[in-house]
Amino acid sequence: MLLKDKVALVTGAAQGIGKAIALTLAKEGANLSICDVNLEKAQETAKELQALGIKAAAFKTNVTVAAECDALIESTVKEFGKLDILVNNAGVTRDGLLIRMSEADWDLVIAINLKGTFNCTKSAVKTMMKQRYGRIVNVSSVIGLMGNAGQVNYSASKAGVIGIAKSVAKEYANRNITVNAVAPGYIQTAMTEKLTEEQKQAMLKFVPLGRMGQPQDVANAILFLVSPLADYITGQVITVDGGMVM
Repeated sequence: MLLKDKVALVTGAAQGIGKAIALTLAKEGANLSICDVNLEKAQETAKELQALGIKAAAFKTNVTVAAECDALIESTVKEFGKLDILVNNAGVTRDGLLIRMSEADWDLVIAINLKGTFNCTKSAVKTMMKQRYGRIVNVSSVIGLMGNAGQVNYSASKAGVIGIAKSVAKEYANRNITVNAVAPGYIQTAMTEKLTEEQKQAMLKFVPLGRMGQPQDVANAILFLVSPLADYITGQVITVDGGMVM
C-alpha cells in the first residue's frame, strides 16, 4: 500500500488512461477525487473505486475554466481534508494538417491540454505549499517530444505540459513538491481502436518492442512517480513507449 491515506486527484478520469490511473492509485491505498466533463461516467468510475475499499468522489469540471479548477481543488480538500497528488490527465485531439487546421481546433486542444494543466496545477500548488508536500504528474506524449504530421496543436500542447512540469518543479522543490511528466507512446485505447489494421501495423514499425502499450503501463509509471519510491525525482520526463523515443 504505497499510497495509504494519501489523497489523489486525477483529471479526465472517467475512462481510458485516466480511469486506469485512478484505479491503480486506489489499489495502493489512495483516496480518489476524479473529475471529467462527463459527470455520469465519472460517477460510474467513482463507484468502481469505492468498491476497492477507498473513499472516492466525482466532480464535473471544465479544466479550461480557472474558476472551475479552483472549485475542484476546494471541493477535494473539503471532502478529503487535504490534497497530496495531482495527475493532469485531461486531454483531447483535433488532428489535421497545419494548412487545414482551423483556429477553433487549435484553440480547443491548447485550452484543454495546456491551459487545463496550468489551471489545475496553479490551484493545487496553493494547497500543497501549505502542506509542504505534493506530487504532481503531467500526462504528456511522445508527440510532444518528436512531433507528428497532422498534430501541430497536440504536439505543441504536449510539449508545453513538459515545460510546465520542469518550471514548476524548480519553483516549488523547496516546498517538497515534485513535478514530473509521463510521455506515453502508442497505447491501446478507444481512440487507437478506430485505426485500421494497416494503420496499426504502420505505427508498430516505430516501436522496438513491437507491440502497443496498455493504459496500465502508463498508470504504473505514474504510480512510481507519486510514491515514496520517487521522492528524489523531479523535473523529469519518463517515456512509456516501448522504445519509440530513445
